[in-house]
Amino acid sequence: LERCGIPRPEGRTVFTLDEALQAAQEVGYPVLMRPSYVLGGQNMIVAYNSADVIEYMGVITKHVDMSHPVLMDKYILGTECEVDAICDGTDYLVPGIMQQVERTGVHSGDSICVYPPYTFSQKVIDTLVDYTGRFARELKVVGLVNVQYAVQNDRVYVIEVNPRSSRTVPYISKVTGVPMVDLAVRCTLGEKLKDMGYGTGLWRNGKSPYYAVKVPVYSFLKLHGVDTMLGPEMKSTGEVLGIAPSFHEAMMKGLVAAGYQFKTPGPGSCVIISVKDSDKAEAAELAWKLHDYGYKIYGTPGTAKFLNSEMVPCSVVRQMSGARPNVIDLLESGLVDYIISTSPHGRDPHRDSVKFRRKATELSIPTITAMDTARVLVDALRGDHDISQMELVDIANLHREAAKGE
Repeated sequence: LERCGIPRPEGRTVFTLDEALQAAQEVGYPVLMRPSYVLGGQNMIVAYNSADVIEYMGVITKHVDMSHPVLMDKYILGTECEVDAICDGTDYLVPGIMQQVERTGVHSGDSICVYPPYTFSQKVIDTLVDYTGRFARELKVVGLVNVQYAVQNDRVYVIEVNPRSSRTVPYISKVTGVPMVDLAVRCTLGEKLKDMGYGTGLWRNGKSPYYAVKVPVYSFLKLHGVDTMLGPEMKSTGEVLGIAPSFHEAMMKGLVAAGYQFKTPGPGSCVIISVKDSDKAEAAELAWKLHDYGYKIYGTPGTAKFLNSEMVPCSVVRQMSGARPNVIDLLESGLVDYIISTSPHGRDPHRDSVKFRRKATELSIPTITAMDTARVLVDALRGDHDISQMELVDIANLHREAAKGE
């Protein structure tokens, strides 16, 4: 990274609690904490204060071999994206760039992912392609390389670089028509990218006739005791894909395929909102849209107080630990169509917020735990698209067009 002149979040490696607290002060809160060897974001958290660091180090030192350090990086609040590339040692090909809907802090495997990027400027796209090429050459990659980035105020930071294939290779191969595995294997056997008919650099200059949206799928009903709150630890067990000429239609297809039901509010239909303080302003905007759409809004005491102060009509519902009737009775009434629930912590299964989300899962009530996902869902609910009227996209045709260079 130093040789390539590419920025990354400031970070430290620590072995003890004292070192962790000092590193957090030097780097500045919030910080991302993780063991040095992880897959799927296991045991990874975002620490917002010293209490979070103390709790994390207490847990991690009990269960992880501390001959390896804990990594602490400055948490970059921004948009995460992922790039897979093929390199022959000299030239490189980027079939496509995938932008995540959920902001940094949600594992890439649990995030809704969009190709091509839908909010990035051309400057950011050019930077992502340039940085990926620098990595591929500097690491002398022959085959596949995967890079994950965070974009904040048009500045690109590197999260990680993997000189290997990734779980997104099948996804980007499907939606672009570029046979990434075939081309990568041919590179390892000595062929050059420029002779393969797909060019070099960014495929089709990043243009695509379709949007493709990957939506994660979960198995929370079968995973007892797991909090459904999304975070740095990957929890999804599958994914589905929606392809359409417009971003909104592709998103609708993906959400429907993932099991989201788009209901029209009926008599008494309601949405429960219970969010942490930092999400309350965003929740008020979404609550207004849901109220305008015809839903009655319920909130736990803190959330309801804030929403009412913002002139959003919201009824108070007691937490699970409160006197009956409380939120349990509302969940069991059959009137709740959706839940928006975020909390600053999710590791303790005895917290009200965790038990609340588990109960909703057992009752098969869609529970959204990231504000970006909630925004996408609310916008889709209020759209006038009929999925039965949407165009069907033949993926095989995408591959035929790509092979012809069209």
